[in-house]
Amino acid sequence: MAALLLAGSAMAGLPSHALAQDGTVDDRLAALEARLNQLESENRELRAEVERQESTQAAVPPPPPALPASANSRSNANHEGERDLVGISSEYAFAMLDHTENITTRPLVQLEAQQDGLLDSRVTFSGQVTAIANYQWTDTDDKFGYLMRHPTSANQLGDNVSEAVLHSASLAVTAEVAPRVTAYAELLYDPQQSFGRGTITSLTRNQVQLRRGWVMYGDLDATPVYALVGKMDVPFGLNDSVNPFTNSTNWHAFAALAYGAQVGFVSDGFHIRAMAVQGGSQFRSANVPVQGSSTPSRLNNFAVDARYTLDLGGYGNQIMVGASYLHGTAYCQGYPVVHFNPCADNNPGIAAYARLEYGDLDLLAEYAQTTQVWAGTQVPDPTNPLSVFEAFAPSALTLGARYGFGQRLNTGARPLHLSLEFSRFLAGPQGAPWRRQNQMVAGLSWQPLPNVNLFGEFVHVDGFVPLNFLSGGNFPDGSTWSDPDVDTNVIVAGAQVAF
Repeated sequence: MAALLLAGSAMAGLPSHALAQDGTVDDRLAALEARLNQLESENRELRAEVERQESTQAAVPPPPPALPASANSRSNANHEGERDLVGISSEYAFAMLDHTENITTRPLVQLEAQQDGLLDSRVTFSGQVTAIANYQWTDTDDKFGYLMRHPTSANQLGDNVSEAVLHSASLAVTAEVAPRVTAYAELLYDPQQSFGRGTITSLTRNQVQLRRGWVMYGDLDATPVYALVGKMDVPFGLNDSVNPFTNSTNWHAFAALAYGAQVGFVSDGFHIRAMAVQGGSQFRSANVPVQGSSTPSRLNNFAVDARYTLDLGGYGNQIMVGASYLHGTAYCQGYPVVHFNPCADNNPGIAAYARLEYGDLDLLAEYAQTTQVWAGTQVPDPTNPLSVFEAFAPSALTLGARYGFGQRLNTGARPLHLSLEFSRFLAGPQGAPWRRQNQMVAGLSWQPLPNVNLFGEFVHVDGFVPLNFLSGGNFPDGSTWSDPDVDTNVIVAGAQVAF
């Protein structure tokens, strides 16, 4: 800029006639100076902008180094389209480990949970704990007909009992081991309903067992067919209850648990299943003899079940009807009847059931029976007065209703429910001491969260019919401890929580 000014001064000393030769020199100098001033201003602005950007970048910390795939957080996994290795799902846990509903359909519950995104980890851990306090009283000493606790004189003495106990606890793991392949294992601790000997504090009843476990192939988004092999509930009957805690008599009488292989089909409201069941005396309510023994060494038992669910419109309104066949029930033993003894021949069972869910009302009905008489319900000794009663085909009936109240949870369910259920087991003809055991339950439950259930029940049981020695054989005089006139009452409160 100074050079330009000196040049301008020199030019000013030129003769006037020289400047006159080019009258545009002053205009050109002025234009050049204006252009230089503009460039200098733009240069200052650009430098300021560069300095602002450099200061901003210095304030932002560098990105963290990438974590291994197995250590990604849930947000990173979702962002990158990958899944966590381990997780929990409390809603899924409650549905799988609840002992009152979804009794025979847990594999389908698992597949639907995968479809609904409840199992967004490769391995999902689940747990359930049920704690109760109850008071029971009976009109006959040492005879308590309430089946949620095995009625043995080793545990229940006199005409009243009370307790505050852990009824059951479960731990389960669900793992997606390959595309469309799921592994499941469930551990159960249940001293009150264990088949072990002694009191509920005896080590023989304080055992942990693998209650269920299977390897399943299935993906409802890809195929309506699924298949599984392992230890599972046999698809026979509904066996559900509207009660918050107490199982129905149908469950106690006919809910089967066994080794086997199952295949299912789900489409357009239909759910059809077939299962090849291991023979011999299984874990509960299934028995087909193997060469006259209870040794489970052949797949010679089977079950089939078909149900249809009709959508009635509206939120969750539907009606479901179904029917089942089981080739070998537990009611095949001769006199005297003892759990897990071998049978001379199989005794099939049939079942029919229906469930209506409409608005806040839930209605349930189920009936099951054997197709042949149970040999052990007849006393073979003609000198015994009890021999006058003929052999009988046992049956079970359940009728229940439940109504919901309160503001709906995020799942759409009501948090407060009132329920009433009647269920009955018939094991002998009219007049037989082992004729029947009826159960009435009035329940109240509050479920503030999908995985928490706080409940109370009043239970009345009419009759006392233990399956072991129900028609006698355990007393020297040939009498039976079954008694249709025993009345048992129970008040129970508790909590069931899942995670």
